[in-house]
Amino acid sequence: MTRIIAGAAGGSTLTSVPGTGTRPTTDRVKEALFSRLEAYNAIHGAHVLDLFAGSGSLGVESASRGAATVDLVESAEKPAAVAQRNADLVNRVLGWTAARVHRTKVETYLDRAAEDLSWDLVFLDPPYPLQDAPLGAILTSLVPHLSQGAVVVLERSARSPEPQWPEGLERFAEKKYGETRLWFAEPA
Repeated sequence: MTRIIAGAAGGSTLTSVPGTGTRPTTDRVKEALFSRLEAYNAIHGAHVLDLFAGSGSLGVESASRGAATVDLVESAEKPAAVAQRNADLVNRVLGWTAARVHRTKVETYLDRAAEDLSWDLVFLDPPYPLQDAPLGAILTSLVPHLSQGAVVVLERSARSPEPQWPEGLERFAEKKYGETRLWFAEPA
C-alpha cells in the first residue's frame, strides 16, 4: 500500500497497479526523494512531468505538496487507469485540476509537446530493462523542454550503469536506496 506522504492530500491511500508489471517507488525512497527536492525548493509552484508514471505516485505527491501542474505520462492501460484514479483523488482534495494523465508513449508525448512547453521538475522511472539508447533518446528529447534551474530525477536499478547524459543535461547528484538508485540532473 502506497500513500501520499505530505501536503494537502497527505495520508491519503493511493490505488496501486495490480500485478507485477510496474515497480512502485517505496514510501522510504519517496520520503527521502521529496525531502531532497524540498531542500532544493523544486516543488512548490513547479510544472512537473512524471514520465513512465505507473500509478502516478510521484506526480500526485508533487501536486499534494504544491506543484502548479503535473503531467502524468503512461502508455499501458491498467497503470494509466490507476494514475487517473490517483490524480482524481488529489485533484478532489485540492479542489482543482492540478494533475492530468496522458495515456501515450513517452516518446510520442515528448515529440508532440509544444515547442514553448517547459517543466521545472521531471521524474523518469522507466522499466529497468529499457536499454541505454532509448533512454538517451528520451533524455535528449526532454532537454529543450526544461526550464532554467529544472531538476530531472531518474530512477533505475542500483545495478544499472550511469546513463549517458545528452548534451544540455548534466548529473549533479546520485543516491542509492537498497535496489534503487536515483540520479539527479539539471540543464547544463
